[in-house]
Amino acid sequence: MLQIQSAFTFLISQLNETIASEALNETAANNGTDAKPKATTEGRTLAYISIVLMAVIPIIIGSFKSVKAHQKQKDQREISGEMPETMTTKDAAMFPLIASGALFGLYIFFKLFSKEYINLLLTGYFFFLGVLALTHSITPYVSKLLPQSFPVIPYHLQFSEGKDKTKKMLIDFKFDTKDIFCLCISLICGFWYLWKKHWVANNIFGIAFSINGVELLHLNRIVIGCILLGGLFVYDVFWVFGTDVMVTVAKSFEAPIKLIFPQDFLENGFAGTNFAMLGLGDIVVPGIFIALLLRYDVSLNRKSYTYFYASFFAYVVGLVLTIVVMTIFKHAQPALLYLVPACIGFPLALALLKGDIKTMFEYEDHPEKDESTASTDQSDKKAN
Repeated sequence: MLQIQSAFTFLISQLNETIASEALNETAANNGTDAKPKATTEGRTLAYISIVLMAVIPIIIGSFKSVKAHQKQKDQREISGEMPETMTTKDAAMFPLIASGALFGLYIFFKLFSKEYINLLLTGYFFFLGVLALTHSITPYVSKLLPQSFPVIPYHLQFSEGKDKTKKMLIDFKFDTKDIFCLCISLICGFWYLWKKHWVANNIFGIAFSINGVELLHLNRIVIGCILLGGLFVYDVFWVFGTDVMVTVAKSFEAPIKLIFPQDFLENGFAGTNFAMLGLGDIVVPGIFIALLLRYDVSLNRKSYTYFYASFFAYVVGLVLTIVVMTIFKHAQPALLYLVPACIGFPLALALLKGDIKTMFEYEDHPEKDESTASTDQSDKKAN
């Protein structure tokens, strides 16, 4: 269930996949359409450093959690024999087209209808998703902090269809009182977001979405990741530079699908309103590719994370370059314009130098065995 929710949130986050700052607000102010004050150099620097930190933390956490999720999928496959859900080559190729259609559809909606009603519906939807995502993210950490005297009562929720041999399990969910406690914490944060729409609550949900996306959205092969990033590279550049669609939707869309930080934080503290922002798509898209490279590192059994570190370093370089260019030209930038070449180029160049390029492109999270191979394996087992 969380995989479906993360995938949908990932799609929605792509609609706001751009990095923007008060460069937009400053331009509007000069035209007399916005009264927000100009950001100071110190405030802008603090905001961008905070944005970068909030972007890299979910990638680190989500990538290492994806390794555990991958192992769990492999164990389940050995039991059930079913191939886990992963993004295919066709999915990767079609995703930019689907995202473009959704983006343009929202643009038309915001032009024809009042954005208050649209945002009211989206707020309820993201409240539900945000509470689940946050609960999933914080449970492992909060559970360790709870005292041993905390009463742990297990529960098992099952919902099936049919009888006996034809029974199909639709829901098979195990949880305990620690999970319920974490759910209560998430609900408090959720109601805070509904009540105040505070930027801190927005970022808590945004980080939770990012961690879940990187952890649960798996690319099966490196080539699929290259196709996905390449397609979204074109998508991002076109909708930001070619039209006003991306910026219009980003400014109208009120949902925790972006990380924000006030550039007037030094002057106004948590009440600041002059925000810099980064779309969650700029975290999740490169993040799932970086997580795949980490799983490839693990498969090599070299006790090092060479390609993960290389791609992570490339991500930071690309994000910083995006901010520098945006600051110079004072225009919102499509972050994938800089992130995609960096995140793909660095690890592939390193693989060429180390002689790993063949094994890198041959690697699969979940390799498919043909029937002849499977029957051979079974006959070998019987012979032994």
